[in-house]
Amino acid sequence: MQCPICRKEVPSDSPFIPFCSDRCRIIDLGNWASEKYMISTPVDTQTLEEIPDQELEDDSE
Repeated sequence: MQCPICRKEVPSDSPFIPFCSDRCRIIDLGNWASEKYMISTPVDTQTLEEIPDQELEDDSE
Protein backbone atom coordinates (compact mmCIF):
# COMPACT_ATOMS: atom_id res chain seq x y z
CA MET A 1 0.00 0.00 0.00
CA GLN A 2 1.24 3.50 -0.78
CA CYS A 3 0.66 6.59 1.35
CA PRO A 4 -1.96 8.77 -0.41
CA ILE A 5 0.03 11.92 0.45
CA CYS A 6 3.71 11.18 -0.22
CA ARG A 7 3.40 7.84 -2.08
CA LYS A 8 5.93 6.07 0.19
CA GLU A 9 5.35 2.39 0.88
CA VAL A 10 3.26 1.86 4.04
CA PRO A 11 4.06 -1.20 6.17
CA SER A 12 1.01 -3.33 6.95
CA ASP A 13 1.64 -2.92 10.69
CA SER A 14 1.87 0.88 10.58
CA PRO A 15 -0.22 2.65 13.25
CA PHE A 16 -1.02 5.40 10.73
CA ILE A 17 -2.58 3.27 7.93
CA PRO A 18 -3.33 4.30 5.22
CA PHE A 19 -0.66 6.97 5.81
CA CYS A 20 3.06 6.35 6.34
CA SER A 21 3.38 8.80 9.24
CA ASP A 22 1.54 11.16 11.53
CA ARG A 23 2.80 14.04 9.37
CA CYS A 24 0.99 12.71 6.28
CA ARG A 25 -2.13 12.03 8.35
CA ILE A 26 -2.16 15.66 9.54
CA ILE A 27 -1.59 16.95 5.99
CA ASP A 28 -4.59 14.93 4.80
CA LEU A 29 -6.73 16.25 7.66
CA GLY A 30 -5.70 19.79 6.74
CA ASN A 31 -6.67 19.15 3.13
CA TRP A 32 -10.18 18.15 4.25
CA ALA A 33 -10.42 21.12 6.64
CA SER A 34 -9.38 23.60 3.94
CA GLU A 35 -11.90 22.02 1.53
CA LYS A 36 -9.20 20.89 -0.89
CA TYR A 37 -11.12 17.61 -1.01
CA MET A 38 -14.85 17.48 -1.46
CA ILE A 39 -17.56 15.02 -2.36
CA SER A 40 -18.51 15.89 -5.91
CA THR A 41 -22.19 14.98 -5.77
CA PRO A 42 -24.60 14.07 -3.00
CA VAL A 43 -25.43 10.41 -2.52
CA ASP A 44 -28.58 9.43 -4.36
CA THR A 45 -30.50 7.34 -1.82
CA GLN A 46 -32.72 5.88 -4.54
CA THR A 47 -29.65 4.48 -6.32
CA LEU A 48 -28.38 2.97 -3.07
CA GLU A 49 -31.71 1.26 -2.51
CA GLU A 50 -31.36 -0.42 -5.91
CA ILE A 51 -28.00 -2.02 -5.01
CA PRO A 52 -28.43 -5.45 -3.41
CA ASP A 53 -27.13 -5.64 0.18
CA GLN A 54 -24.67 -8.38 -0.80
CA GLU A 55 -22.86 -6.02 -3.22
CA LEU A 56 -22.56 -3.33 -0.53
CA GLU A 57 -21.08 -5.84 1.91
CA ASP A 58 -18.55 -7.10 -0.66
CA ASP A 59 -17.28 -3.57 -1.34
CA SER A 60 -16.57 -2.88 2.35
CA GLU A 61 -14.11 -5.78 2.69
